[in-house]
Amino acid sequence: MFASVPEEQLRMLTVVVTRKSVSRSTTIMAGGDATDSLYIVLSGRLKVMMSDSEGKEVILAILGPGEFFGEMGLIDDSPRSASVVAMESCELLSVTKRDFKKCLAENFEMSMAVMRGLVRRLREADRKIGSLALLDVYGRVARLLLDMSETVNGEKVVTKRLPKQDIAKMIGASREMVSRVMKDLQMGGYIEVRGSTIVLRDTIMLPE
Repeated sequence: MFASVPEEQLRMLTVVVTRKSVSRSTTIMAGGDATDSLYIVLSGRLKVMMSDSEGKEVILAILGPGEFFGEMGLIDDSPRSASVVAMESCELLSVTKRDFKKCLAENFEMSMAVMRGLVRRLREADRKIGSLALLDVYGRVARLLLDMSETVNGEKVVTKRLPKQDIAKMIGASREMVSRVMKDLQMGGYIEVRGSTIVLRDTIMLPE
């Protein structure tokens, strides 16, 4: 997030951050809450989610080390728009609203780092909307796997697998449909499952 921020400006940030450890299933923030802090992920994974009055959930994003959340409400002073829940034990850094705004006002590069993060998320949201509107369930699963993958020894692999229920909540499908699609992709040679790792074959590639 802050790779391009000068060292002296980063030192200013370290003075105002608080380290926080959270356990699996902990809700760090809930939709509708008052906005008070920005969080930076040091380790672990968290899901950003929304739910309706009947308990139906949709997962908007999965966050990992180096990513941040809670910044939108600090910028426009609105309540939290979504909930963030730890998927495993996590280490976080938190910055209060007052210190966050002070850092942005005094540090151009830090402001740009936050803006780049916001723009990246807008692009991701645009692509997700496009996927939901234009791709079938097979395409949406393939797109999600590609987005989650990293290149290891020349292969695209997904090392942090998600429960099928979470995948379903991310792509707007049922758990049963996701299970069927994953099985079909495996049988068709589009993916290979090696223990806890999924290897993506070139045939699964989608047009940008």
